[in-house]
Amino acid sequence: MIDFNRPACVGKELEYIRQAVENGKLCGDGMFTKKCSQWMADKLGTKYSLLTTSCTHALEMAAYLSDIQPGEEVIMPSYTFVSTADAFVLRGAKVVFVDIRPDTMNIDEKLIEQAITEKTRVIAPVHYAGVACEMDTILALAAKYNLKVVEDAAQGVNAYYKGKALGTIGDLGCFSFHETKNYIMGEGGALLFQKDEYLERAEILREKGTDRSKFFRGQVDKYTWVDFGSSYLPSELNAAYLYAQLEACAEIDRRRMAAWNYYNENLKELADAGYIELPFIPDYAQHNAHMFYIKLKDLETRTAFIRYLKDNGISAVFHYVPLHSAKAGLKFGRFSGEDVYTTKESERLVRLPMFYDLTLEQCETVVSTIKAFPGFAD
Repeated sequence: MIDFNRPACVGKELEYIRQAVENGKLCGDGMFTKKCSQWMADKLGTKYSLLTTSCTHALEMAAYLSDIQPGEEVIMPSYTFVSTADAFVLRGAKVVFVDIRPDTMNIDEKLIEQAITEKTRVIAPVHYAGVACEMDTILALAAKYNLKVVEDAAQGVNAYYKGKALGTIGDLGCFSFHETKNYIMGEGGALLFQKDEYLERAEILREKGTDRSKFFRGQVDKYTWVDFGSSYLPSELNAAYLYAQLEACAEIDRRRMAAWNYYNENLKELADAGYIELPFIPDYAQHNAHMFYIKLKDLETRTAFIRYLKDNGISAVFHYVPLHSAKAGLKFGRFSGEDVYTTKESERLVRLPMFYDLTLEQCETVVSTIKAFPGFAD
């Protein structure tokens, strides 16, 4: 059986976990937490990066820091994970969904302006598959209407837009280090930002509403409850695992990109024949091989295709069910304009196996099995 995903262990994870235990500090903000934050500063060019227990929690912090009030609106694609919307719904916001581009599966930047109202406060682009949204247009709209930009870069760690790391371009950026991502810590994420004005509030939010971070830096002689907050701080064990992954990022990237390129090159004949569509990478984007997907003719073909692969020992999956069609999406959001591509394209998409230990021999098996799919017979 070729799994869809298998969590990576690249070598030093257990050694670093043991070091964390021997250091005698298992709660957060220890040596490995600091090392991970420094890696993100050095590699990605972010001024501040705070590890969190999940990307969901990073998004929740971003919603708080954006000062969203009940009844205000946030613009985002419907084709995304529920956390993108949940973070703002928890603050009482109304979610306004915008159609996607069929080429990248990202929010259609040309449709955002018509969705803006006097209640709009945030644009939340989602960088699907680690392929950047068209950020210049989004930033220009944010400046024009005085809006915040919160990047959901859960899939975009170490991917770039015109040379700028995803998650560092808007006001706030959110990463995921879930076990399905390129670099993992089991469950975890990070909140990134550049402006000093967010730091104190972010630290308080993350540390249960206390000024504990200041206490550990020696800035106050005791810490106390100063505002509302929650427990968004991951343990040192998680951070130790993640740091081993970040140290090995070049090798992780190399192996994932080799698999991505193999799929892309060897499935091209099916794309040329019109049976499938391959991922599109705009000139402005440098992707990170987070996933490889293909699009089939329609939902019926996709259902048969996934069943066929499973019968042949290959695990492949479809992705998000558009949020605007879900029960909660109808309750907490609305769709701006017409759903031309969101549902249609989501019903065609299939994600192929992609993980660190995936071999080119396994990729060859996947490709040869796909080429033998009876649905592609003339």
